[in-house]
Amino acid sequence: MNSTRFKKSRPCPELTEAPPLQMDPVNLAKDFRHYYAHHLGRDKHCRLTHYAYEAMALVVRDRLMERWKSTRYAYEESDCRRAYYLSLEYLMGRSLGNSILNLGVVDEVSKALYGLGLELEELAEAEQDAGLGNGGLGRLAACFLDSCATLQLPVQGYGIRYEYGMFRQRLDNGYQIEEPDHWLGAVNRWEVERPEYTQRVKFGGRSEPYRDHSGTLRWRWVETRDVLAIPYDVPVPGHQNGTVNTLRLWKAVATAEFDLGEFNAGDYPGSVAAKNEAEKITMVLYPNDSSENGKDLRLRQQYFLASASLQDVMEKWSKIQGNQLSRFAEKNCFQLNDTHPSCAVAELMRLLIDEQGMTWDQAWETTQKTMAYTNHTLLPEALEKWPVRLFEQLLPRLLDIIYEINARFLKQVAQRWPGDLERQRRMSIIEEGPEPQVRMAYLAIVGSFSVNGVAELHSQLLQQGLFKDFYELWPEKFNNKTNGVTQRRWLAWCNQGLSELISERIGEGWVTELEQLSQLKPLAEDAEFQGQWQHVKHQNKLRLAELVRAECGVAFAPEAMFDVQVKRIHEYKRQLLNILHVIHLYDRIKRGDTANWTPRCVLIGGKAAPGYAMAKQIIKLICNVAEVVNNDPAVGDLLKVAFIPNYRVSAMEVICPGTDLSEQISTAGKEASGTGNMKFMMNGALTIGTLDGANIEIREEVGSENFFLFGLTATEVEVVRRDYNPAGFINADENLYRVMQLLRSGHFNQCEANIFDSIIQAIYSPHDPWLVAADFSSYVAAQQQAARAYQDQHGWTKMSILNSAASGKFSTDRTMQDYNRDIWRLEPVSAMQVTGGAPRLPRRIEELVNGEPQKAFARTD
Repeated sequence: MNSTRFKKSRPCPELTEAPPLQMDPVNLAKDFRHYYAHHLGRDKHCRLTHYAYEAMALVVRDRLMERWKSTRYAYEESDCRRAYYLSLEYLMGRSLGNSILNLGVVDEVSKALYGLGLELEELAEAEQDAGLGNGGLGRLAACFLDSCATLQLPVQGYGIRYEYGMFRQRLDNGYQIEEPDHWLGAVNRWEVERPEYTQRVKFGGRSEPYRDHSGTLRWRWVETRDVLAIPYDVPVPGHQNGTVNTLRLWKAVATAEFDLGEFNAGDYPGSVAAKNEAEKITMVLYPNDSSENGKDLRLRQQYFLASASLQDVMEKWSKIQGNQLSRFAEKNCFQLNDTHPSCAVAELMRLLIDEQGMTWDQAWETTQKTMAYTNHTLLPEALEKWPVRLFEQLLPRLLDIIYEINARFLKQVAQRWPGDLERQRRMSIIEEGPEPQVRMAYLAIVGSFSVNGVAELHSQLLQQGLFKDFYELWPEKFNNKTNGVTQRRWLAWCNQGLSELISERIGEGWVTELEQLSQLKPLAEDAEFQGQWQHVKHQNKLRLAELVRAECGVAFAPEAMFDVQVKRIHEYKRQLLNILHVIHLYDRIKRGDTANWTPRCVLIGGKAAPGYAMAKQIIKLICNVAEVVNNDPAVGDLLKVAFIPNYRVSAMEVICPGTDLSEQISTAGKEASGTGNMKFMMNGALTIGTLDGANIEIREEVGSENFFLFGLTATEVEVVRRDYNPAGFINADENLYRVMQLLRSGHFNQCEANIFDSIIQAIYSPHDPWLVAADFSSYVAAQQQAARAYQDQHGWTKMSILNSAASGKFSTDRTMQDYNRDIWRLEPVSAMQVTGGAPRLPRRIEELVNGEPQKAFARTD
């Protein structure tokens, strides 16, 4: 890149400090016309809503920009401690509506657009979901950033700017088809390129020893193949408080566009090979790592994120603080969102030792005081391990450091448990075997001062199971931080009818203090309030029914119970158990067992990982069952089934307000927390679920009488697994036996012989880790209880209100306060308000204006 392009110049207050932008409908409409006509070049003949959306996005972004700048100034001037959230996923959803809500101008924007003959809802629908995540992990990260901004905590997110999202899911005859999700095909109005903060990330090469000017033996990483990381910043506004935090996303580019020598020699593909190789890193979200190429690319992504982000933080630190690295740990904290960014432990050591000249002990003390690790899974296969061979090829210097970390760590283990070689083998960061592996979760634990799970049960199981050895060595490191969701998006924005009803009764304080929803409890049996609650739910169900009709071609009757399970398709989440229950209901209808029947509409959605064959088969089974059920005249409106394709944040914003029954039916001891369960609860859905993840805490908050519980506990699961005989469960349960007979007879695949044999075999297998057959009978009983309860609409509405009223614990505002109190220890910083009048000049600009340019330049970044 041309370094002169970003040469620093004198700050100019006249250029950077414009008067505050007004927020009234007249000025909003005026700015909209300007962008629509002059910036986008559209006129009265344009009928595409997309350009109207883009114009309004630019209007809103301008208002965010001045608050964004003020927030940055406030953090710099306060010399505050900061936290950095490293995550490979951020499911931000659509930004227009969320930004307008948090700026507090929903009414003003609506009025401005109404005067132009437009509707805010129509413009918001024109925005494409950002393809930066694929499930709960990424959506949680987005909620975290929202809450940090609302709490005015100086937290910055770091991620990857994927050109393509995971994939767009399409169904062809019930089979999942993956199509490219080129979400960045159009201009993203919510990002700002910051090439002046570009970082260089190394790959390949080798380590070599050398002696520095004092004669000390050191190591350096040479002959590397470098990639440039260009940052794109996304604003994250707090709720009506003037704070706008930053999500910085990295794009990978080559150090040169192409090799002119190779081009002149006629090797055209070779001349752009480096460019193509570099850009692959941020081309696609989470490549399938079942192949060697997939493993290579995913490790590159993880190191790219860690290295670029840490270098960025170190560079900012040096500009503001100079070389005072003794204070670095005092002022900085890195939160690793799951195992993916674990390279950060070794990379920070490399930067401190190789680049900053620290001794090993100094660097390790700094690293251990700044790194914190969140674990999000109880599945051992999800705790990433990378072949040592691959590390040696891609990251040889990091491998040197990891070996040294491990050697010193195992010495600690030996001192604590002398002679216990088996324990040393279990705890080693390097897993020995025919193909030695680097255990990334172990690296994160060893290098962090805090290790947390994301629900009470999950944290207990980590301490008693997966990480037991580490817990016994460092019990003080381990803690729990139960997840949450942001009520701004998941109630205030996505369910505006319910939001307005709640605010009319208890005020708007719940938007930033969700515990205030407890004030709804006395209203749970109020007949007038129940009627209003039911009306809002009916409108939301009509909206959801329209989505299902449009995307699935299935008619949902809003009077029926809307029974919903939307999440990643995985065997442990047991969409299979759900569809077996649907088959049971179908069988009852065909047998004429419909006395006192509760009509039910079952909606299932989610993506299967491209290489996950069984998950794809489960989708196919759901679609085939739906086809049979929905086209059988004998079934009619008693039962409808739909699989919604391409499940995404914007779809969930319609789904969760319209849901009656939330399916949270994972095998106990397998779901870390779950956040969909919280979104549904917050919007008044009742939960049917196992004692798994955050379900336990949801049930504790709302009361057992307002939760449909079934299934084995985590302890019972372990007992049953020892001598599991699914055939015994099937033969002992007439309902399950009939369901399995329908499956085995090919009733749902009459023209596709044997396609579900693998599913049938999995259910009958004594090695089925998900215990589908064992929990079926209990699940059916709980479903019957839910169906009976739904018939009493007065009682159901009461339970619905109580679920919303009890959801206060499950706000990410509370989660972030917990992280901050126990891990980050940040002080809230108020940004300069720009709601009216002349903004105060930041101190360093004042210094420049007042004739102290040297002092101002010394602090300019």
